[in-house]
Amino acid sequence: MQGRFPIRVELQSLGADEFERILREPENSLIRQYTALLATENLERRFAEDAVRTIAVMAAEITETAENIGARRRHTVLEHVLDELS
Repeated sequence: MQGRFPIRVELQSLGADEFERILREPENSLIRQYTALLATENLERRFAEDAVRTIAVMAAEITETAENIGARRRHTVLEHVLDELS
């Protein structure tokens, strides 16, 4: 019977606050992943508090104007920001 109930749910787009929580809180957050990835190349990278907030705001703004791909947007923004360094 799973999946056969006539239930319809509408979700709201993620905002800057949600993107920031996603960047900071999970044990394997992207901030931690990129820090570890760059450490393999002997690069020590720390993300300032305001930098994480700026990344979250950018992801939210892009989500409003482009296709809404949810939390994956933060990966796109981080990848673009760190492209030259990587």
